[in-house]
Amino acid sequence: MSRLRRQAWAWVVIMAGLFLYALAIVLMVRADLGLGPWDIFHVGVAGRLGWPLGRVSIVTGLAIIVLSYVAARIKPGAGTVANMICIGTFIDWLMPHMPVFRGWAVQVAVFGLGVLLEGLATRVYIGAGLGAGPRDGLMLGLSRITGRSIRLVRTRIEVTVLAAGALLGGKLGLGTVIFALGIGPAVQFFFRLFGEPGKTPYGPSPPAPLPRARGEGRHF
Repeated sequence: MSRLRRQAWAWVVIMAGLFLYALAIVLMVRADLGLGPWDIFHVGVAGRLGWPLGRVSIVTGLAIIVLSYVAARIKPGAGTVANMICIGTFIDWLMPHMPVFRGWAVQVAVFGLGVLLEGLATRVYIGAGLGAGPRDGLMLGLSRITGRSIRLVRTRIEVTVLAAGALLGGKLGLGTVIFALGIGPAVQFFFRLFGEPGKTPYGPSPPAPLPRARGEGRHF
């Protein structure tokens, strides 16, 4: 496969992954059981400002990209920008077409499907090799500048965002617990099912960049 065809296929793959990611979020919102930390934050901000959920996601992603660059000189990749814009756009397109689900069993099933789809979408868009999303970039940047482990940094970010979202009126509930317990295993399942990103049929992901001198720009 030529380089041009590999790049074109990578963009097809990442767009499919971002669409699935947006669909997963919409399903979890419409299941009305509570949400994961970032989505609780987005819903809380959307309620306060009267904005569509997707627009809040886009603006939040842009703010995170700017913060990551200012704090750690991390430059966004093409996939980072696509992640920021497309997920929010897809959310606002899908939301009016998705009903609110009722009935405890149906709500749990729909929310569980959303968690599985988000795990699949994460594997798909990361496998395209075009850059991590803004929130993953923030996690990596803070880990680098603080010297703390990724696990600790990710946990602190999630707790902070969850608390802020709850204060803003985002909904906590059974879905919050399902998401917290299920998203990790879901991502891991699809990474095992389809293999590591560097082994995908549309070509290897770019190798991780070598460490650079302090102060130089880095990409997600």
